[in-house]
Amino acid sequence: MISAVAEMYGIHPQTLRLYEREGLLKPSRTEGNTRLYTDEDLQRLEFILSLARDLGVNISGMAIILQMRERMEEMQRQIQEFVQYIQEEVLTRAHAAADPAKGAIVPVHRAIVPAVQPKKK
Repeated sequence: MISAVAEMYGIHPQTLRLYEREGLLKPSRTEGNTRLYTDEDLQRLEFILSLARDLGVNISGMAIILQMRERMEEMQRQIQEFVQYIQEEVLTRAHAAADPAKGAIVPVHRAIVPAVQPKKK
């Protein structure tokens, strides 16, 4: 609840309402419209408070930093998915290496050249 979170972090409940209004925090709500903060919300709040208290960042700056942070996390997730795909592809091709035609990136067609008999003198 908002009062418990405000007390826990030594801030005024209006500050939490402001952060919510500005889109920095998005707590869930009960049917009675009471705000409920998850552990993830609290971690985000701690980051916001460190920006404000330690670095003196204003609300607009916080919004930009949080947005950049979310984009970086998404890019990190995409990179991890790509690396996993590459690893799986390498393993698949390594297993197929027993049959070069199946494992080749570009099919290799080898012409069978008959052995040439040396001319007799």
